Amino acid sequence: MREKLNENPKAQVALVGLLVVAVGFLLVTRMGGGGESAAPSTEVAATVNGVVGTGSTPGEAVEGAVENLEASVGTATTSAAVLPSSMPVDPLPHPIDAAYKSGKTVVLLFVRDGGIDDRIVHHATKALDSLSGVYLHVVPAHQVAQYAAVTVGIGLSRVPALVVLRPKKVSKGQMEATVDYGYQTPKTVVQAVRDARYRGPESTYHPE
Repeated sequence: MREKLNENPKAQVALVGLLVVAVGFLLVTRMGGGGESAAPSTEVAATVNGVVGTGSTPGEAVEGAVENLEASVGTATTSAAVLPSSMPVDPLPHPIDAAYKSGKTVVLLFVRDGGIDDRIVHHATKALDSLSGVYLHVVPAHQVAQYAAVTVGIGLSRVPALVVLRPKKVSKGQMEATVDYGYQTPKTVVQAVRDARYRGPESTYHPE
């Protein structure tokens, strides 16, 4: 066989061609099927009230979203303002005005119909039942104009909004209010009222 190949150039060319084809086939096979495929991702995502959480199972993903949502409460926008007494607007509705003048802590919750966060905050205000001297009033968003004596002074810009009027004896007759926007928990609602009633000294922390 070797002698025939040495004596026949055509047979030599044919053999070389066959070897080239075989080598090419092996290379293509290794490149196409030799690598291991990447393992599919098992991470699951879930969204709760617009906040995303992830986990290895749907349950862990939901728990992560709830934890992120609760953590976001700490970053909710809070502002306080002294309401000008000479503001040319209609006075507060009589029940609100009477509750304020009687020394109660007035809490106004401005909500819109059908809002998820609005329903959650509304439910959270049930925690105020454990506090005495609190007057809670829920205001639909379309009635905001009736409370301009408060909303204009604090610059109310969106709902849900938890507005707390400081008791008259604490603010020394000058109407003051704070507003917290967005998602709230029973704990943060109660804390907003306690902060409004606080009459102790203010302290400022100055890091060295």
